[in-house]
Amino acid sequence: MLIQEQVELLAFNTFRVSAIAPRLVTLQSNNDLLEWRAQAKQPDCVVLGGGSNVVLASNLETPVLLNRIMGYHVQPLNHREALVSAGAGEPWHPFVMRTLTSGWFGLENLSLIPGTVGASPVQNIGAYGVELCQRFYSLQAFDLHTGEMRNFSREECEFRYRDSIFKRADHQQWIITKVTFKLYRDGPLSLDYGDIKAELSSRKIITPTALDVSLAVQEIRRQKLPDPAVAPNAGSFFKNPVLSAKQFHSFQEAHPNAPHYPQEDGSVKLAAGWLIDRLGWKGRHIGPVEVHPKQALVLVNRGGNGRDILNAASQIVASVRVHFGIELEMEPRILGRA
Repeated sequence: MLIQEQVELLAFNTFRVSAIAPRLVTLQSNNDLLEWRAQAKQPDCVVLGGGSNVVLASNLETPVLLNRIMGYHVQPLNHREALVSAGAGEPWHPFVMRTLTSGWFGLENLSLIPGTVGASPVQNIGAYGVELCQRFYSLQAFDLHTGEMRNFSREECEFRYRDSIFKRADHQQWIITKVTFKLYRDGPLSLDYGDIKAELSSRKIITPTALDVSLAVQEIRRQKLPDPAVAPNAGSFFKNPVLSAKQFHSFQEAHPNAPHYPQEDGSVKLAAGWLIDRLGWKGRHIGPVEVHPKQALVLVNRGGNGRDILNAASQIVASVRVHFGIELEMEPRILGRA
């Protein structure tokens, strides 16, 4: 365990926002967690993985725990299924590629998503027709308040669209240490998204493998989403809104050409990027924050602070509310005083 005082967090968030943490604690094992809890004067803290889904609105008042707990393990269940586990500090995309090159499929549509394995269930990450909860088996987490190490099943995580129990105020004390996925040797691939079909077709691939799908998804993401190392961002900033069947009927009457995605429960998901783009935000600058010219869901920080980013997001949310009667939700966690 490494403890540093008064640490600048600019290098620990993909928006590259400047903020000071009173203490930065780097955790590399479960024993580090036990040691930190034993010496911490208060259990309250902020947990960071890759810093790819946060907005630092101000300097922080509580210690920051940097989760760097690593590890990889495969437990075969039979000739075609396995439980594949990874430490919460493992970078997400290299983990996905390791599963694929080892012959285990299921996470290919989630390739190139930034962040860490431990952050993935918190947000219930998803892309191109697949959500993490569909491949999730269990996770292990440590309670900073009680010192309990506990396993959570999929049902206990209460996954919803870009949400889980770990995003709620009464579960902030849990630090995820390990995540386990149920993966397969073969089976149907998720190819419903037109972008994936088009990319595979351009590569003249008729019968794709899981690795083919991963490479196609990576190319699509590179074309549509800016690299945070070049253009500081947190990926998709807004959730796609989900309407009830009744709400969607009214919306569709006014906007018959809007892209939409029916859900199993009868609700309908809309494309937040389409709503924002229709209002002319794409490519615009709101102070030091840019709405990316190729993807309206992405806000790029051009030298601003966390409040600049939140101000830009608030203006976009307000315009969508006024013009469409739809309330957009932000995906990133807001840390500090907004």
